[in-house]
Amino acid sequence: MTDSVILRIAAFFLFDVGRLAVWLVLLVAIFVPMERLCALHPAKIWRKQIGVDLGWYFINSLIPAIVFAYPIAFISHLLHMVDPGGFYSYMSSLPVWVRLLPILVLTDFGAYWGHRALHSFGWMWRFHSIHHSAEQMDWLVNTRAHPFDIVFMRLTGLTPIYLLGLAETSKRNMDPAVALVTVIITIWNFFIHSNVRFRLGPFEKLISSPVFHHWHHCNDRHRNSNFAFIFPFIDRIFGTAWTPGRWPDGYGIDKEIPPTLSGQFLEPILPATDDFTKK
Repeated sequence: MTDSVILRIAAFFLFDVGRLAVWLVLLVAIFVPMERLCALHPAKIWRKQIGVDLGWYFINSLIPAIVFAYPIAFISHLLHMVDPGGFYSYMSSLPVWVRLLPILVLTDFGAYWGHRALHSFGWMWRFHSIHHSAEQMDWLVNTRAHPFDIVFMRLTGLTPIYLLGLAETSKRNMDPAVALVTVIITIWNFFIHSNVRFRLGPFEKLISSPVFHHWHHCNDRHRNSNFAFIFPFIDRIFGTAWTPGRWPDGYGIDKEIPPTLSGQFLEPILPATDDFTKK
């Protein structure tokens, strides 16, 4: 590898880290005051394991994007080669405002099944349990997840979009509609994890809210419900919705998870020492 290539890679890496730092500042400016003014549970800003979650923020914003880009690019390339009757080219050429809602719904639909699979299979739950290990809920808990977890759910969310031709399949850059949906879902995921007490009233039937997702993080059987991230009607259709109208009493899981970033990364990979993989 030549020095110029190394310098180029380093420049791209530093640019991404800088971009993520700017996003982090914006997220802090939005959610920290919100959680101070509308806190559901009393909590400190510098709470336990915040450093670990900040580490996951940068890791899960850099590594998964590189990993899942290749299979998505492969799917896109195949579809572009086949493209029966120009169907995929036509679909992806539709205006962004026409494709936006279908992409949002289909992404949440695909992610729903990916999320449900992470709860249904023991070896997958080992990875996903890192995310559920948080005993306090706030906006930054959204970032606490194993990279496998992030890659798998993004693949299940994006694959239907490309299979149905709703995203551009002939260019290297991300389709603008997909990019916009990604930003919307990312910000909403921070919101539904946040430590806020307010509800969305009648809109909760249409769109997920913190109470909807907080029940998914409860430490009992109800964590196997509310798998959708945006649209609760997906859970209602498949019988996995749980909305009792109150907040859960506690969060987390029974198994003790390593408190360090490296320990949480290695925990699902190392041989199991108990029956925790059986849900």
